[in-house]
Amino acid sequence: MATPALMPVYPRCGFRPVRGEGCYLIGEDGQRYLDFAAGIAVNALGHGHPKLVEAITEQAATLMHVSNLYGSPQGEALAQRIVDNSFADTVFFTNSGTEAVECAIKTARRFHYAEGNPQKHKLITFNNAFHGRTMGAISATNQPKMRDGFEPLLPGFAYAPFNDLDAALALIDDETAGFMVETIQGEGGVSVGTPEFIKGLREACDEKGLMLVLDEVQCGYARTGKMWAYEHYGITPDIMAVAKGIGGGFPLGACLATEHAAKGMVIGTHGSTYGGNPLAMAAGNAILDVMLEPGFLDHVNAMGDRLRSALEQMIPNHDHLFAEVRGKGLMLGIKLKAGNEPREVVAHLRDHHGLLTVAAGEGVVRILPPLVIGEEHIAEAIERLSEGARTFAPAAAS
Repeated sequence: MATPALMPVYPRCGFRPVRGEGCYLIGEDGQRYLDFAAGIAVNALGHGHPKLVEAITEQAATLMHVSNLYGSPQGEALAQRIVDNSFADTVFFTNSGTEAVECAIKTARRFHYAEGNPQKHKLITFNNAFHGRTMGAISATNQPKMRDGFEPLLPGFAYAPFNDLDAALALIDDETAGFMVETIQGEGGVSVGTPEFIKGLREACDEKGLMLVLDEVQCGYARTGKMWAYEHYGITPDIMAVAKGIGGGFPLGACLATEHAAKGMVIGTHGSTYGGNPLAMAAGNAILDVMLEPGFLDHVNAMGDRLRSALEQMIPNHDHLFAEVRGKGLMLGIKLKAGNEPREVVAHLRDHHGLLTVAAGEGVVRILPPLVIGEEHIAEAIERLSEGARTFAPAAAS
């Protein structure tokens, strides 16, 4: 069979969306799907949000791209807003989450270089992590499905079980630069870092002069009911990668850092042709305009509590399939009973019940709706999910 024009690296399904309206996607055939995947936590304001559409439209007609050799009033403005609403003192804009992770890795290494300790280059990362698909990002995970066939990988990483503080601390040596961890693992199974684990990593970094690098590409930007997931733990990182919700669907990411952590990132150490372009900055500012409005986070928390409660009440009715609910805010996951494959459940819900969800590791189906959902969307999702559970039969049993 001839290779298609679009490189076949995704297991694309038959659903072909052509239009989005709020919390719904519409396919080529006109069928409406309730979108509780949100582009894998990207479409934070749903589809076609008027504030985002207006900002992008106006900026596209004004100025889309210039070189980063010039001053950037648009980038400076968005960076300042992010600084004002986070731990960070400085921001580097990227086009994606994996680029933000690459910048975070470089920032951590360059810090120790600037401190006169170039041997401190190794980051301790965690099992089931997902940091992206670049060579650096796949080197930072020990998942064979992302690494196989791409060796030799980037050296300078060690791996510990997630939520195992003792195992992580045992890996520290003279070459350790710090830890890089998802505050809440998304692709790995919606596994929430325990307070003891996240706080323990912070304490170890403080004691030993190491960098705490958080990957909040999926769990940041209000997804968990706080602007940043680290706020649930009463700590701050030194460096953090964010993306997904930051642009609401427009390609955008960012690496955030304290002044101390970023001391090595001087002229010539990093760059991006498209990163921080005026069009992306307009999208980023529009997202913050909405997310920083009074009551926005209250709404996310209220809907997160409502959705979690509804899922937990539903589980006993389908205990052949569902085991438990995981996550925080509107970053939730349903762990399936052994013998059930998340991709099969996701496909069944999509193809037969018009509900879009996302598969994850550890037998989990991710529930990642737009942050602007209402109770009517939750009720509809639960109805479709319940009916889908009632009619689902594993492929091995069918």
